[in-house]
Amino acid sequence: MKFQRASLWLLSVSLLLPLALVANAETASVLTKAPSRPKNIVIMIGDGMGPSYTTAYRYFKDNPDTEEVEQTVFDRLLVGMASTYPAGVSGYVTDSAAAATALATGVKTYNGAISVDPQKQPLQTLFEKAKARGMSTGVAVTSQINHATPAAFLSHNDSRKHYDAIAQSYLDTDADVLLGGGQDYFPAPLLAKFAAKGYRHISHFDELEAVTAPKLLGLFAPVQLPWALDDPGAERLSAMTTKALALLSQNQQGFVLLVEGSLIDWAGHGNDIASAMGEMGAFANAVEVVEQFVRQHPDTLMLVTADHNTGGLSIGAEGKYLWEPAILRSLSASPDSLAKQAMEAERWKEALGSHLGFTPDHDEFLLLAKARMQGQEAMSGAIKHLIDKRTHTGWTTSGHTATDVQVFAAGPAAELFNGHQDNTDLANKIFSLMPKPKKN
Repeated sequence: MKFQRASLWLLSVSLLLPLALVANAETASVLTKAPSRPKNIVIMIGDGMGPSYTTAYRYFKDNPDTEEVEQTVFDRLLVGMASTYPAGVSGYVTDSAAAATALATGVKTYNGAISVDPQKQPLQTLFEKAKARGMSTGVAVTSQINHATPAAFLSHNDSRKHYDAIAQSYLDTDADVLLGGGQDYFPAPLLAKFAAKGYRHISHFDELEAVTAPKLLGLFAPVQLPWALDDPGAERLSAMTTKALALLSQNQQGFVLLVEGSLIDWAGHGNDIASAMGEMGAFANAVEVVEQFVRQHPDTLMLVTADHNTGGLSIGAEGKYLWEPAILRSLSASPDSLAKQAMEAERWKEALGSHLGFTPDHDEFLLLAKARMQGQEAMSGAIKHLIDKRTHTGWTTSGHTATDVQVFAAGPAAELFNGHQDNTDLANKIFSLMPKPKKN
């Protein structure tokens, strides 16, 4: 018996060894192709995307017909965690401006600051460092391009609320690609100044595909882009990311690209689990676009994280050991859109039931009818609350929390981001990987 076991063991080893050698050879081949330092850097920020969002997204995407819970791109790329607290003057809970400043400069500052220190002095940003090295820079976001996160990489201001001044300041950034919303902040005289600097301005999304060279200013909405749930199949963030990669990679000196799933945060502020999962899906697809780019361009580092956590999302609520995302998969529009339709439709109950994918019971319809009399905002809130109740989703706040966020990475030096670190460490590690500045 012992002899038989030994023989079987030797046979299994002899069969597996060639496979192991092939795998090691393939790994070695990949490693020899990938440099130790990246030529290109893509930073992706899921605004407000705390750990509960990526967990909820896993269960939301799970195939109920299989026994296993399938991995997502976030599970595949996870390498570490990061703390997010701002400068001491603002306590432990950061806003997007202070968090983005930390990620863009490696320095903590007060909530509301756009790449200035607590004394309101400008801090050199990653994009400015990249430009000093002859690299191209760009942003692709689903908010207005002069919102807090992209602004911290592109500009300096003592307040994130100075949207018009921040938009004006982009003239001096020499950024190569600017894609997102924000038409309301770029009036004709400002657009003329961008044109004088060589920028091509587009305002319709179907114009994006035909663009073949930077510099590009694409503004596709008055403020933010539509909810992903209300824009099925458009994959706007993925399309903007794909185009930005194509344009920026024309520079042989390399590039730095910021991609933000901005509206994950907006859904969190609204305690809107349906829209949150829609935005998570759009962001995950964009992450996969960049992941594929990294596979094809092994000189590219991708770093994915969140600036903070929003909403205190709880996967399970009210003491019940349940979370039922099937309801979310059946929704045909965002709660905001459903509320608007319900306000306008005469037979609103039937219309709402068909779009929700389930029929509210008598008591639920009474609550919805009461909210409808109070206006569209109240109706939207009632629909969100109904979805929370049916899915067993909980929220602790309409603001941010101090929860640590996850870090995901792939490409050259990705292992540098393993384990726990501060958000300023993420920036400083990126700085350490950049080439020396070009001599004048």
